[in-house]
Amino acid sequence: MFKMPIGLYEKALPAHLSWEERLSAAGQAGYDFVEISIDESDQRLSRLDWSASERASLRQAIANTGVRIMTMCLSGHRKYPLGSHSAEIRQQGQDILYKAIEFAGDIGLRVVQVMGYDVFYEESDDETRSNFMEGLRRGAQFAGQSGVMLGLENLDTPFVEKLSTALAIIREINSPWLRLYPDIGNLAAAGYSPPEELLLARDQVLGIHVKDALPKIIRGVPFGEGIVPFKETFQALASTGFWGMLGVEIWGQMHADEDPIAAAAAARQFVEDLVAAESWAPDHQLERSR
Repeated sequence: MFKMPIGLYEKALPAHLSWEERLSAAGQAGYDFVEISIDESDQRLSRLDWSASERASLRQAIANTGVRIMTMCLSGHRKYPLGSHSAEIRQQGQDILYKAIEFAGDIGLRVVQVMGYDVFYEESDDETRSNFMEGLRRGAQFAGQSGVMLGLENLDTPFVEKLSTALAIIREINSPWLRLYPDIGNLAAAGYSPPEELLLARDQVLGIHVKDALPKIIRGVPFGEGIVPFKETFQALASTGFWGMLGVEIWGQMHADEDPIAAAAAARQFVEDLVAAESWAPDHQLERSR
């Protein structure tokens, strides 16, 4: 009955696959769900404007395969940031956030991950922080009326590269619809200790992005070849009583010589072994919390 759900980032699989093929491949590799990407490309941003029939087709693919889409990586805000100095770009970013929340509710997504960038291609300052906070506050209000959670993710810029900074933003917004979605690879790449950071985030974590990394390198590092202390990180995570989604973040195009389904299956096994090593189970967590 109880199982720690493990999901696969859609970019781990070939981009040419249909959604039914992509979900089926993820299921074949042993995953419970897929994380959809809404990045800054026009092709993926356009998904937010899908018609009712296109959305119905995606829901049918989910029903046909039995593999859900539970999370969304909303990295399109790199191009259209909530904190931009430009009012026009800010409004585009706000509209993208509203559309993402609406899309999530329509498809059955649980969490929209909001990237911790005030801006990406502009200089960050007090104005961009203020703009970002206002945009996120409005997004949290819309998420509340839609019944969709927002997960703030730590990234590779100083604005939100550690969880204490992310927690300060969450406390300032003060919405039950906004929590953390930490990325342990990003933490390690930025020079922070993932175990120590996760202990700070007790009771605030919706899910975890699991990947390896090297200093300042956050993509394309195979599991076990980077600097993320996985055993200690999962021990810390278990000690917090966490029971939620684990998202495996790998990029298939960065490992073109590998069979994508086999590579995804190996990554899933790597994460499952980490969970098993902690004897992770709901009743076990209750005992730890007493």
